[in-house]
Formats: sequence, C-alpha cells, structure tokens
Amino acid sequence: MQDQIKLFSPATVANLACGFDVLGMALDSVGDEMIIKKSKNKGISISKIVGQDLPIEATKNVAGVAALELYKELEVDYGFEIQIFKNIKPGSGIGSSAASAAGAVWGMNELLGKPFSPNELVAFAMEGERLASGNAHADNVAPALFGGFTLVRSYKPLEVIKLACPEELYAVVIHPQIELKTADSRKILKPTISLRDGVTHWGNVGGLVAGLYTNNYKLIGDCLKDVIAEPQRADLIPHYYELKHQVIKSGALGVGISGSGPSIFALTKGKKIAKGVAKTMQTVYQNIGVDFDIHISKVNQKGIYKID
Repeated sequence: MQDQIKLFSPATVANLACGFDVLGMALDSVGDEMIIKKSKNKGISISKIVGQDLPIEATKNVAGVAALELYKELEVDYGFEIQIFKNIKPGSGIGSSAASAAGAVWGMNELLGKPFSPNELVAFAMEGERLASGNAHADNVAPALFGGFTLVRSYKPLEVIKLACPEELYAVVIHPQIELKTADSRKILKPTISLRDGVTHWGNVGGLVAGLYTNNYKLIGDCLKDVIAEPQRADLIPHYYELKHQVIKSGALGVGISGSGPSIFALTKGKKIAKGVAKTMQTVYQNIGVDFDIHISKVNQKGIYKID
C-alpha cells in the first residue's frame, strides 16, 4: 500500500441557480493540488501551504478539520501529513474550502485502501465547510468527490446522487477580484421563502435534472433561474445584472452566481460559444475597471484524481 499521494482537487460551482445547497458541478480547468503522506506521528498535521496565507494548524484549517473527522474513525498507529498548493482563491465562490477539505479526505482514503464510500467522504469533508462558513453544506464537496453534476438528495440521512452530463456542455466562470466570504453572504439570506418562489425553484430543479439526462440544452438554460438567493446577493457583485444580460445575448444557456459569489458562471453548448461568452464577460469588467480571473472549462467528470 502506498505511503504518499499527489492529487488534483477541482474547483466547483454550487447551487447552479435553482439548486441552493443541493446542486453542484466540478470544473476541469482549475483546482488545488495536494500531497497527502502517511506520518510516523499519530494525528493530522499540515506541513506546507503554498499560494495563500491560510492557517497551518489542523484544527483551524478546513483540510485539517475534515481530515481529523475521518481520522476519528480509524484505529491506526500512524498519522497523516498534508501539503496544500492553493490555486483557488478563498472567497472566490468556486469552492476553495471544499477543494481542500475534499482533497484531504480523498487522499487519506486512497492511502488507507478506500475503506470509506464517496458518501462517507462527503460527510467528513462537510465538517471543513462548517469551519469555513458556519454551515456544513455539501453542494461543493459532493461534486469535487463524485465528479460531474451532483444532487444532494437528502442531508439527513446524507444521500448524494451523481447526475448525467451532456457532452458539449461548457462552463465559463469569471471571478471579480473582490473577496466575499461565504459566511457573510449566507447571513443576508432570509430564513423563509414564499410558496410561489418554492414552486418555481422545485420546477426548475426537476427541469434541470431532466435536461441533463435528455441532452436538452434549451431546457437546461430555461431552468437556470434563481428567484431566491440571487435577488438578495446580486448587489454584492459589481454590475451583476449588466453582465448577466450581456452574457445571455452572447449565447449562454444561462447565467448565475457561483455559490455565494462573487464569481459568476455561465453554461454554454460548445467551446466556441464559451469563448465568446468569456470575451463578453471580460469586456464588461474591463469597461468598469474591475480586475478579474476567468476560466473556460468542460465539466470534470472524474472529480478528484491522482497526478504524478
């Protein structure tokens, strides 16, 4: 059995407009790299973090907290050492904390001979999300671990379902260079919704799932609508509605806030349209003087994977 593994843990887009806390997808073009090693010293340690200034103490780091949650279930005379190479900026809205938390437990599970199921790994990784945002949500860690599109069918008991993904589907994500903490973005949400908004959301979730399974790109686009979180969060993101309007005009199937923001995602049919959408996003933010990162990505069907 191997004593060390290097892995890629993908960025993710959560909510997907209509699926607050239950829907997510994994990206192929951006993610963190991590090295997980067995250690002679029992427990969990983080020996290196490159790319971001984050706590190195295991109990204060999302990767460490998730790893400790898994470690509680073990009876071994050794520990694990974690190295994190952050390519996803914290507060970006594309699953920075989820990539670290999910990567830690996935890597440990591989070194242990895969005793835990993906569903169990999601539960461990959710504890890292609890540290990051105050809420143990699974809509980012689930697609990171399962790959593709995922639906959190139930939280109690936890049940994650991997969904179908049309071959030509692309995602474009723009990250305006402002930090928007998930905990802060969640605080502004009202605790209740109207029955009318609930019915709208339930219909769109069902329609989106149907569109994914039937390769119906128009239906996918029609269902990427958020009448609950978006109206409350849009003002936190510079020129959100202007960008959304221009991106739809340039051919995107649909547009929404990625997770709690500030990143904005669009889905497209095909890479050519994705490139045009990226150019439109770029133009909008260049015109208003906001710095940004932008990613064009296929859907990552594998989730976390080993790299050399």
